[in-house]
Amino acid sequence: MGKIIEVEHLVKKFGDLVAVDDVSFEVEEGEIFGFLGPNGAGKTTTINILCTLMKPTSGRATLNGFNVVRQQNQIRHSIGVVFQDPSLDIVLTGVQNLYIHAYAYGVPASVRKQRIEEVLRLVGLWDVRNKTVRDYSGGMRRRLEIARGFLHFPKVLFLDEPSLGLDPQTRYAIWDYLLNVRKREGITLFLTTHYMDEATVAHRIAIIDYGKIVALDTPEALKRMVGGDIITLKTGNIDVAIAEIHDRFGIDAQWDREGVFFEVPNGEEFMPLLVSNFKTEVHSISLRRPTLDDVFLKLTGHEIRDEAGGDTAMRRQWAMRTARSRGGGMSH
Repeated sequence: MGKIIEVEHLVKKFGDLVAVDDVSFEVEEGEIFGFLGPNGAGKTTTINILCTLMKPTSGRATLNGFNVVRQQNQIRHSIGVVFQDPSLDIVLTGVQNLYIHAYAYGVPASVRKQRIEEVLRLVGLWDVRNKTVRDYSGGMRRRLEIARGFLHFPKVLFLDEPSLGLDPQTRYAIWDYLLNVRKREGITLFLTTHYMDEATVAHRIAIIDYGKIVALDTPEALKRMVGGDIITLKTGNIDVAIAEIHDRFGIDAQWDREGVFFEVPNGEEFMPLLVSNFKTEVHSISLRRPTLDDVFLKLTGHEIRDEAGGDTAMRRQWAMRTARSRGGGMSH
């Protein structure tokens, strides 16, 4: 398999603000690639450039062999996009929404009906295809948006917070459909999320902060960067506990709303030693393996903030550009 996305020294400036600062990465064909970063980190700007919604200030990016600046129409027909914000026409039925999209993207009439049935069956919506989207649940609407995203045989499906606002059970169901889609269609999935457990689905993850990629590796390799198990203890005297941990064990502990925490190589062996020798009163103590939250904190010095709202501007730009590329025809 070859490289489906190649980004080299990408820069995007808005006046004096450098939103994307010399970003380079590659995505393999068929890969699930995760892009993690808080609002303002440059994540959405990078994706906007890859989706032809924005031109870079400098640098180079290609997708499916096409240049994102010079070959925009080819790029748009190579990708599908599932936006954060709902972008379905709720007064139409599920199948009508897909017919509009199929027309806009030039899905041949000879395969249009068959393709729509295929994708609706794949996401479990064939039996409700003739119901108006207004009557769909949130999870059903998300599944329809996913079906629409890969209806026109794209090479890359961009998923912008695909399970934002969904309950955990529906989130897992959505991912069952997405992984099935990838396996059956051979699509590359490009994921943005602030759900760290969701990000572990990715084969590789790029962590971006303040416009720069600070790490790019597999989820397990990123977790190993933290260095050990995380021990958290709750105490009535945080400053004294941190000082004692440093004086007795030479460990620099930190604290947050969960309590005093620090990392050690072998947590199961260290905990009895800590409890038996600790003078400061401890209300509770816990041990866990490193998570991507820990990785993000270690690399950036701050926690990832929740993504606020959806990217309405991106969705509107996409609809306008699709209409223009089709000569003013219908858009989704």
